[in-house]
Amino acid sequence: MLYSLQSTNLFILSLLAYVIGAVLGPILAPRKAPASSAGRRLAGYAVTAVFLVSAIASLASLVASYMVLSSRASVDVSPFPLTPFGHLTFRLDPLSAFFLLVISLVGFAVSIYSLGYARSFLFKRHVGLLLFLHNSFLLLMTSVVTVTNGVLFVVVWEGMSIATYFLITYEHESQPSRRAGFLYIAMTHVGTFFLILMFLTLFSHSRSFDFDSFRITASAMPWGSKTLVFFCALIGFGIKAGVIPLHIWLPEAHPAAPSNISALMSGVMIKTGIYGMIRVFFDFLGTGLPWWGFAVLILALGSSVLGVLFALMEHDLKRLLAYHSIENIGIILMGIAVALIFHQAGNDGIAIVGLVAALFHTLNHATFKSLLFLSAGSVVHSTGTRNMEELGGLIKRLPYTATFFLVGAVAISALPPLNGFASEWLTFQAFFRGFDVAELSVKTAMPISMALLALTSALAAACFVKAFGITFLGTSRSRHVQDIHESPWNMLAAMGLLAAACLFFGIDPSLVISRLQPVADFVLHRNPSGALSVDVARSISANPTVNEAPVLVAVLLLGIAAIAIVAIVVLRGNRRSRVVPTWACGLEGLAPRMQYTATGFSKPIRMIFSSVFRPSREIDVREPMSPYFKPTIRVDLKTEAIFDTHVYRPLMNSVLAALRVLRKVQTGHIQSYLAYIFITLIVLLWMAL
Repeated sequence: MLYSLQSTNLFILSLLAYVIGAVLGPILAPRKAPASSAGRRLAGYAVTAVFLVSAIASLASLVASYMVLSSRASVDVSPFPLTPFGHLTFRLDPLSAFFLLVISLVGFAVSIYSLGYARSFLFKRHVGLLLFLHNSFLLLMTSVVTVTNGVLFVVVWEGMSIATYFLITYEHESQPSRRAGFLYIAMTHVGTFFLILMFLTLFSHSRSFDFDSFRITASAMPWGSKTLVFFCALIGFGIKAGVIPLHIWLPEAHPAAPSNISALMSGVMIKTGIYGMIRVFFDFLGTGLPWWGFAVLILALGSSVLGVLFALMEHDLKRLLAYHSIENIGIILMGIAVALIFHQAGNDGIAIVGLVAALFHTLNHATFKSLLFLSAGSVVHSTGTRNMEELGGLIKRLPYTATFFLVGAVAISALPPLNGFASEWLTFQAFFRGFDVAELSVKTAMPISMALLALTSALAAACFVKAFGITFLGTSRSRHVQDIHESPWNMLAAMGLLAAACLFFGIDPSLVISRLQPVADFVLHRNPSGALSVDVARSISANPTVNEAPVLVAVLLLGIAAIAIVAIVVLRGNRRSRVVPTWACGLEGLAPRMQYTATGFSKPIRMIFSSVFRPSREIDVREPMSPYFKPTIRVDLKTEAIFDTHVYRPLMNSVLAALRVLRKVQTGHIQSYLAYIFITLIVLLWMAL
């Protein structure tokens, strides 16, 4: 009872703090620079104060969600009176509490990061608008995962989408930002259409928009209606999650937003789509048709493999990270697909392993992807460019940023002892459990899925070797790397917090997983128990590869490093070091153009998967002004955006052609419009009879 009261008070405090931060932001942050230096300092303090308010709000909701997960009990919060559609109630059940914890953890780190990052916008852009949108964005994401009414869910979902649109177009002078904002808002409204259709279908059977009524009546729905709800949820939430082929907005929008907002979008906003899928597939619909899980699995495998392949071709650092969000959404959906397949087959033991793996990777992806976007933001903040071909040698000038980026790169590559390895290995274990089932379809799908997951992990490691090596190693390739300095301490502190979370979740995954099984029990409508289920225990506690291996690998790596350092010191003895130029095939010095490039690194993979990328090459030869000089040759390599070229562009052309036909209806004559009204009334009367 005490836990319930404390978590309720903390949750209400977080909501109020977000509202206060959203209101105070435009008031306290001036749009133009004050005349006096004291006024400019005061404006800086005001921006800091508002971001601290959002950090306090995130911390309060973080503690509240952790208390709910620890107590394994749901908490209802009704801070406002009745609305026309029912009680405005926020509910912290285990599923909502988990996603609220993910949102709050990243929100706290990003708020601390923004203390230094947003100062670069002060007196150059409307920082008050950024403060308002930042707090509103966090408030609306919190509301999305905690409201308990379908109409209110659509309202806060649309509010979150609109806030995201204005954050994407914050630098509205940029044409790519405007294009990304338009593409996002168009796609998200398509998703909202399917969500409204889903809720109307559920309402037609329950006669209520409350989630409790959906849960009670969904089991008695006919299979046709349940399948319609399933597909509407898969499309509506899949667009927000960035599932291929519904992903086209994501690689455009994430790089366009400010880097602190990119971390929120990639780290937690796309996870609201995962929340919606889990809520509808398991909590509302319960047991479904056997092929539902296989449909999700196909989308998951396509998203993971194609996402990492597209990332390998990118030279824009933030765009590369955006494609990796698609990849990791695919990995999360693999766990959800396993849970669907085995829950529908009545094997909830294996279903729990898959669902726990999906939830664990949701948390892990939020930490390491937010860390990578914040590190990329530090690079952009210092150099002013996102093009890896113009960077290089940053490890000497940005050593802390390089270290934190390396931690995130190791984690996303699923290498021990960091958290990406733990959750991906648990996903492998979920697939391994499929061999215990007799169905041929399951026995065929599981090894194929394991092979594609292994391919995804290997390609991700190769991609981040490129990203880290080209960006931070070698020598500088352009003027952007000259005269730069490390980011402010608050930006580094936020990155350090997320890096520590990556290490902690990887070294002791059982501590996290023990909090996740009650969430899976709740979602699958099982009686929660204090101990891990048999299948989870076999996959985690009894399997040393997940539980003990990260610790052993960490100790082993530290031991090898210590031995290497001692060996170097002993072998060197008292010999003095000698500094000489880098050998460059007999040439004096090493020129920046002699280094490995991102294009050269990815060429073998581009050739192997040429059927996917469909590369093309344009060669421009410019003859010199004098015969004594050689011609200038420029080679331009391009890869084809297959979904844009073969899916969305033809679809858009078809829609525009249909609209041109419909435009003929707009004749400009009042007689035509009266005839339209008369025909509409006749149809409505006929439908009413």
